[in-house]
Formats: sequence, C-alpha cells, structure tokens
Amino acid sequence: MELVRREDPQLREVVWFAGRCRALTLLLQAVFNLLIPDHAADAFSPPRLSEPSPWDVLVEWLLGGLSHWDAEHFLFIAEHGYLYEHNCAFLPLYPLSLWAVARGALWPLQRLLRLRSRLLLSAVLLNSLFSALAAAALYELGRVVLRRRRVAFLAALLFSLSPANVFMAAAYSESMFAFLAFGAMWQLEKGQSWLSGLLFSLASGARANGLINAGFFLYSQGKRFALQLQVGSGSLRKLPLLWKQVLSLASSAVLMSAGIFLPFALFQYYAYLRFCGPGTGLDQTIPEPLLQLARDKGYHPAAMDGSKPPWCSQRVPVVYSYIQDTYWNVGFLRYFELRQIPNFLLALPVTLLVSWAAWTYISTNPWHCLTLGLGRSKSEEEGKPRDGFCCPAAFVYVVHATALLAFGFFCMHVQVLTRFLGSSSPILYWFSAHLLQEHEPLLWSAGTDNPPPGRSVLARASWDSSCATGCWDCSCTATSSRGHSRMCWHRLGAVRIETHFFW
Repeated sequence: MELVRREDPQLREVVWFAGRCRALTLLLQAVFNLLIPDHAADAFSPPRLSEPSPWDVLVEWLLGGLSHWDAEHFLFIAEHGYLYEHNCAFLPLYPLSLWAVARGALWPLQRLLRLRSRLLLSAVLLNSLFSALAAAALYELGRVVLRRRRVAFLAALLFSLSPANVFMAAAYSESMFAFLAFGAMWQLEKGQSWLSGLLFSLASGARANGLINAGFFLYSQGKRFALQLQVGSGSLRKLPLLWKQVLSLASSAVLMSAGIFLPFALFQYYAYLRFCGPGTGLDQTIPEPLLQLARDKGYHPAAMDGSKPPWCSQRVPVVYSYIQDTYWNVGFLRYFELRQIPNFLLALPVTLLVSWAAWTYISTNPWHCLTLGLGRSKSEEEGKPRDGFCCPAAFVYVVHATALLAFGFFCMHVQVLTRFLGSSSPILYWFSAHLLQEHEPLLWSAGTDNPPPGRSVLARASWDSSCATGCWDCSCTATSSRGHSRMCWHRLGAVRIETHFFW
C-alpha cells in the first residue's frame, strides 16, 4: 500500500516514532504490572489448562499487563474457539490472526511456550505492526484530505501519543481496526474504490462499528453524482445517460456496502449454527475446568445440554445485539446512572474534543454543512478550496466522528469512548494538530503551513526534493532586502529543528 516510501522522510519518521512509542509502552506496562497488583474485578478470567513452564512465567511477567479485560476474550477465542455464548461479542478477524501467528510464525517456540504464551507474543507483534501501519495510513490520509503536510505529520504523531495507545498495545482489536479503517479511507480518497472496499470489509470483521464505514461509500457516490449534475447540462437528450449514471453509481454503492456487511453477517450465521444448530453435542469436547467455570458464572456453552438460547427463536437471530443487551446492559440511556459519573468523567476529554471539533467545523462552513457538502463553493469553483482542518473534504469525517460520539455517549458504556473514537476517527488527531498549529508558538517557528494571523513569518516550509542531504521538509522561500531566507528540518538521531526566518 505504498506506506513506507523512501522519498518521504516524514513518513519514515512517523513509522519510527510509532515504533518507539510502542517500545516505551511495553516497557512501562512491564514495570507497572510488576509494581502494582491487579484489580480484583469480576471480569472474564478463564482457568489455565496446563502447567506453565519457566518461560511461560517469564512471558506472563513481562507481558501479562496486556491480557486483561477484553483481551482475555480475544486470547481465549484464539485458543479455544467460540466456546461461550458471550464470546460472540468479539468478532473473529483479530483472534484468527493471533491463532495464525502463534501456530505459524511462532511454531518453533512450541516446545518452550504453551499456546497461551505464544498468543500473547503474537498480540505484541501484530499490534506493534498494525499501530505503525495505522500511523502511516493516517499520515497519508491527512495529506490527501487536508492538503497540509505539517498538520498530517503532527496528527500521525499524536495518534501514537494518544491515551488510546494503551489499548492499541494490549491484546485488543483496536490497532488492527485503526489500520484497516484509515487505510480504507485513504484508498477511497485516492479513487481506489475496490481496494478501499476490501479494507473496509476486513475492518467490519474486526469490530462491529466498522459497519458504519459503509457511509463513506454512500456519501462518495452521492457526492460524485451531485457534482456531475452541477457541471453537466440539463438537456433532455441527456436523460438516458443520466439514468445510466444513477444506476451505475447506485449499484456500485450497494455492492460495496454489501461487501462491508458481509463478514458481520457471515459471523452471525456461524454463531447461529454453533449455538442454535440441532444436535451439536459440543459439551463432551469441553474440558472440565471450562465447564465448571460455565456453571459457576452462568455462562452458556455451545449446546451444553441441548437447550437453545432465547435469541435463536427471534425473527432475525443476531447474537451480537443479544449479548450487548443481556450480558452488558448496553442500550439507549441505560448507562445514565449516578454511580457511573466517574466513567462519564473518564470520557469527558474525548467528548469535549470531538464536540469542539464539530462546532469549529460547522461554524466555519455553515453553508457547506447545510448542503451536506454536495454543493460547490465559490472557492472550489475557482480551483482554490480551503485547506487544513476546515477544508470541504473533511466534512464526511466530521459527520462520522459526531455520529460515533453520539452513539457511544448515549448507547454504550461511556468509558470506552476514548479507544472507540481513537481507533475509528481521524478527526481526533486532525483537530488536535490543527489546535497545536494555531496556538503553539514553537510550531510557528518550525514552519507551519499557515502561520496564525499577526505572526508574519516570511519563511514557510514546503517540500523541496532538491534540499541538501540530511535536510528534510525544507525550502528556500523568501527573498527580501535583508537577503535570502531558508528553513530546514534536520534529523540527527532524534529530530532537531533548525530554522532561519525573518519577522
């Protein structure tokens, strides 16, 4: 996917920075996992079926902090399959990937490590890779949409520094989903519809909120048709051609949307066969410790005694919505209780940030938002549309982030909003980078794309492939009676900024 091109040092810096952040996160979790005892929560914690070797103990000591809460589900599914009904809340692409790496690339370690330890190592390897690729995809997406290299670069760095990075490192599916979602958005912006559809489809096999990404295709096709109407002729002779265009765009949008929904639908069908199918008799293959856990906790194993769960008899038997409703009490306003105030406070920063971003965009582009971005502004007609965070192309991403925020705030366990939005929406990072560029003086002298009003920086950084070796993102941009102005960024191990400019 052209994610690491040698001629773009900023992209390489994004990847290296993501790798360093991941290494630091792993180091800190090992230290704090050793120093701070685990919270005794009533969370899913299945028994281990084999005695650990000294190497297993070492892996657990170094990486055990990455295997709590939802991570236990993913690791359990990768090891035992979808044994319990509530495991079906976690879609299969990520645990399948863990299983493939543990039994494939890490197969030589099977004499030293049991499968559980190899799965944990697989999670570290995969999440480190996906996080770096997600940062690179976000950088490329920002360059295409915002058309400001500096903002895209800052946004990609902020992605690796965000609070969601904790979940990107743990054995969660967030890092995989972020890479697939950002990569798909980037390919769609480039016009690679089929590759984008494939990535969006894979994303919906990793997390259920990937289904909403079908809106990007629908909006893209609708906008294309609206622009064709505005630039085309209204002649009656062209009506047949117009209908052909409508049918072509509609069929393309329907096919792409169906492809995005397909992995989720197939998994629901698999769950139906596993838990509702006649005479599966899987209880004899379940180890006794796991059967005992089901009895103690009230879990429902697959066809344990021939009984079928209630959702099997529904007109549309969807196990995902049943689990969210029955096991975790997820629903509209169900989380609005006084005892949940601390969790709402945890979600307050990301809630305010996305709300602020949406308000900033709407107040800057009121007419563009009222027309749903389907009308051509005067600046677009002149070939000079606004760039940066408030550019017209960012509209669909603002709508996407706002929809996710509204759904998460009113219908989900609100404390998951940070990782929910942090792995799904580029708006969090674009708007934060926009604020830094506008209000951080250190970045004004470092060659921001457009210095704030009142700061008359004559030298602006722009890409110039003719710069000297070792100097990147630099240019000779301003000439005055005082001489020639030059601005360079040098990379000497870490990034050092050297600027020369006139005020």
